[in-house]
Amino acid sequence: MAGRHFLQIPGPTPVPDRLQRAMHRQMEDHRSSAFPAFTRSILSRLPQIVKQTKGEAFVFPATGSAMWEAALVNTVNPGARLLAPRFGQFSHLFIQTARTLGYTVDVLEEPWGEAASAERIEAALKADTAHHIQGVLLVHNETATGVTSDVGAVRAAMDRAQHPALLFVDGVSSIASLDFRFDEWGVDCAITGSQKGFMLPAGLGMLFASEKALARVEQCTTPRAYFDLRPMRANNAQGYFPSTPALSLLYGLDEALTMLLDEGMDNVAARHTRLANGVRAAVKAWGLRECAMRPEIASDSLTAIVVPEGTDARTVIDIAFTRYDIALGSGLSEVSGKVFRIGHLGDMNALTLAGALAGVEMALADAGIPITLGSGVGAALAQWRVQA
Repeated sequence: MAGRHFLQIPGPTPVPDRLQRAMHRQMEDHRSSAFPAFTRSILSRLPQIVKQTKGEAFVFPATGSAMWEAALVNTVNPGARLLAPRFGQFSHLFIQTARTLGYTVDVLEEPWGEAASAERIEAALKADTAHHIQGVLLVHNETATGVTSDVGAVRAAMDRAQHPALLFVDGVSSIASLDFRFDEWGVDCAITGSQKGFMLPAGLGMLFASEKALARVEQCTTPRAYFDLRPMRANNAQGYFPSTPALSLLYGLDEALTMLLDEGMDNVAARHTRLANGVRAAVKAWGLRECAMRPEIASDSLTAIVVPEGTDARTVIDIAFTRYDIALGSGLSEVSGKVFRIGHLGDMNALTLAGALAGVEMALADAGIPITLGSGVGAALAQWRVQA
């Protein structure tokens, strides 16, 4: 099909030409005396993405999901008890990973479309007077429903409960896109992957660890091998990695850090907010609603849109893909067939997104959903002009 393909899923996101060029390089000796300068270029700047000044950041040839495991096995003892709100597919998978690893997880169920409740987390921690709970698992941005939880409020709740549990935050669809304040929010382990806000192919997992979490690494008795942070720390200190790194992706990450930090992380977050406001204006103009149950918890990196009763969202997605060459995110698990998702994170601007919204409008109309063509695009353009 002539023209460009619109990849509007919430990840992987489009890879900018600049990053493709950075990755298109010959391999090099990752044990040479010249390599540490490259490693340090990455590891010294990576914490700036999440506003981290204490602790360390790590990069594995893996994915964001793998970092769930890496964070847990390095800091939580075998059979330990954890606490986690479940309000979407990725919070569910975080819980499943912990249980598969042998941990006990107390689950706080929330409706899909809601955010994590800091109040319920506080109550659960206050009830744990013996401090058996070793960690709280929180998904910052629930990609399945387009909902962002308040990490700062959860940390404040933990502090009010005077509980020593670690705070584990999944930032896969938020880090490098949304405002993330590692130090200020008292995060102990934050995890993400390369394929969303970093605008790279999948294949790198990144883990940010606080000093408190790093102290647990030395004490933790959970068996670990590939994800053991002890050899990673020792090798990183010398500018190397304990196993063969994903060189092409690291070349891309080095350049992605330059792009993001040149723009400035506050500006990156503001750009995503601006784009999201336009999409929300489009949804309202179409007469549809978001999966997010309250405006204040709606995500700035993607929007999950509920289709009318009697319509299958998968039909809209298939029409968009086959007729208009645009890929939309599907509904997962409990919201399968009920929502479609528009990703607006990474290498994205208003004109790119306007084209995507035009494709969504045609797909909605073709699926028999009564909308006025141009209504959503017009509403988005009006919003973006005001915020320009």
